[in-house]
Amino acid sequence: MADASDRRQLVLEVRSQLDGWTARARAEAYAELFEGDDPILSEEELRLLDAIDSRLERHGGDGVWGTDQYGVHSADGRGSTDALRVVCVYHPQVTSDSVLRGLDDLDDETEERINTALWTYAERVTELIEKRLDEYLGRD
Repeated sequence: MADASDRRQLVLEVRSQLDGWTARARAEAYAELFEGDDPILSEEELRLLDAIDSRLERHGGDGVWGTDQYGVHSADGRGSTDALRVVCVYHPQVTSDSVLRGLDDLDDETEERINTALWTYAERVTELIEKRLDEYLGRD
């Protein structure tokens, strides 16, 4: 069992890898879920989501893509590397308020489908980052 100093060092090492793992996982999850033969949103819904993202960015916001956030969580305090996990700490979502009103294409049903897709995307990114964490720690 690792002592507290070793444990802290391991968490710092893992966190230093997190941005790179996240970037790769986002690209992989996007391709898997939004491209290919069976995307989770229609082309029209994806165009609308991209338009919402652009509109938010133009008005000084962060947009939608890339606002998901991930962290490394230690499930226990005993020092086992098995306790290190990745969590999504912020799932992006859109609302009629988040698009500064006036986007007529965003009805309640479309908003719900887009938000479900964004949730699925963030959860898939979490899984892919966790896979890289497992590889880094030598867990299978």
